[in-house]
Amino acid sequence: MWQILAIVLAGLVVLLVVVPYLIPIPPLENTVPPEQLADADSAFGTVDGLRFHFKLLGSGQPTFVLLHGFGASLFSWREVLTPLSRKGTVLAYDRPAFGLTERPLQWHGDNPYALPSQVEQLVAWLDHLQVPEAILVGNSAGGTIAVEMALRYPERVQALILVDPAIYDSGGIPWFVRALIQFPPFRRLGPLLVRSIASNGIELLKSAWHDPTLITPEILAGYQKPLQAEDWDRALWEFTLVNGDNGLDGRLKELKVPTLVLAGDDDRIVPTTQSVRAASEIPGAKLVVIPNCGHVPQEEKPQEFLSALEEFLTDLIR
Repeated sequence: MWQILAIVLAGLVVLLVVVPYLIPIPPLENTVPPEQLADADSAFGTVDGLRFHFKLLGSGQPTFVLLHGFGASLFSWREVLTPLSRKGTVLAYDRPAFGLTERPLQWHGDNPYALPSQVEQLVAWLDHLQVPEAILVGNSAGGTIAVEMALRYPERVQALILVDPAIYDSGGIPWFVRALIQFPPFRRLGPLLVRSIASNGIELLKSAWHDPTLITPEILAGYQKPLQAEDWDRALWEFTLVNGDNGLDGRLKELKVPTLVLAGDDDRIVPTTQSVRAASEIPGAKLVVIPNCGHVPQEEKPQEFLSALEEFLTDLIR
């Protein structure tokens, strides 16, 4: 029996240690430097030591900072950028691992893909623009960053607009899976695993909309464009390794800034009930649920999205 057990254990060791190194990881094909994928109104600049892709519109106060969700980019704000710029200054940027922002694979100090680092990057943006405080508009995982920023630096946050925020069940990898993928042989396979987003990402995008027939070829192309950027797979894997449970679900009562929680009534990514719960736990928060809408109201129902913001802002500055 002990001999059989020893053979089985030896086989598992070989399976876990040797086999992953035998799986080839072909290089990505047809990728280019991010600058080659930029729009005519795109801009690039170095903030907090990283080269960001961003768009800056409007002028004056207030300043809106738009924070996109996982798998998205500043492209997801395209319908509301110009209307919001009529109310003040609007900054939208691609977070590291997404869009056309730099994707470092080596760094000194803090991991640039981790939540604390992304909060510090936001602070650096406000300092760069010489903005003392801003209205943070965060969709999904972008809402996570907005909330963390408001908890750490409430004096820099004029208000929060949380759009289907990923606060509860934030998509973190279970601890036992996280331990396994940190094991060097499996960590090596990570970029190969995340490449599946190139094929199944379309279905994920459809599930984010109440009515996926509204997703035009142009919208699909906008979401797929970052998959042409160099090292997108390796950077997304680094992001996955370091991000998990955000620990914010028990801290919402600590928020002290005016807050609007805005959600679609048919959110299949972050269930609408979670947005309702978040609004109930944030002191003084206002809740707006948009009918016949999914996870990205700013894209699927931009007029309703803007109307909700308009009412909230009127009350804010009254």
